[in-house]
Amino acid sequence: MPIRKNLAANLRRLVSGHASVAAVCRGLNMSRTQFERYLQGKSVPNRATAKLICAYFRIDEDELYRAPEAPAPAHPTLLPIHQRLYENMVRGPAPAVAGGTYFTYFAVPDRPDLVMRSVTFVRREAELVTFRRVTRWAEGHRQGGARAPGWHYGVAISRLNWIYFAGINRRQTGEPSIVAVQWAPFSEPVLVGNAFILTHAGPVSVKVIMRQEVRRISLRQALQMSGIVSLDDPRLDQLVASLFREG
Repeated sequence: MPIRKNLAANLRRLVSGHASVAAVCRGLNMSRTQFERYLQGKSVPNRATAKLICAYFRIDEDELYRAPEAPAPAHPTLLPIHQRLYENMVRGPAPAVAGGTYFTYFAVPDRPDLVMRSVTFVRREAELVTFRRVTRWAEGHRQGGARAPGWHYGVAISRLNWIYFAGINRRQTGEPSIVAVQWAPFSEPVLVGNAFILTHAGPVSVKVIMRQEVRRISLRQALQMSGIVSLDDPRLDQLVASLFREG
């Protein structure tokens, strides 16, 4: 089968897993006319455009051009059911959250005067939103209380007006992590919701608040700000402090 027909057949299969051709074109920032030429087998993208398409669909370039009847190579680490679960989980719509640096505040069980402040780095790539969340214990809080320290990596998905940050802690226990938030009805943008964290007594659900850091701040500065913070600390975001106090 000619390479153009291979490309067209593979693109039609890939597009079928998305909302529409128009949605794919928006995600690729490509004109509908140009993309339709690929879908109809009338044209082949240049190397740069092919890389863009592969990155969007998260495939290798070989998968873009191989004969459709050729079996897909076995994934080295994921079984087919795991791959399907992952693809369904990260399928659009993309969550309405901008890329950037966010401070994520967790309530500390049995300590209403304290919050755990971590830093979350959100990255957008077409319709895929990923994040990295770093939490560091402050001195004097290593024994007992909330066990929220970690180095979480994961994806953010949108379902029924909620944004779910689902990840895995790549340090220590490797436990799963889930944070569910939605935009609060305030004039200032702030995400509020709940998270599951580990404590000495087991997993618990706690209140969580996320707010984007709009100031220019270095990675070092952000990490230095993470840790346990008192609600009476004048350096704490006052909107965050008032939301925790008001419950």
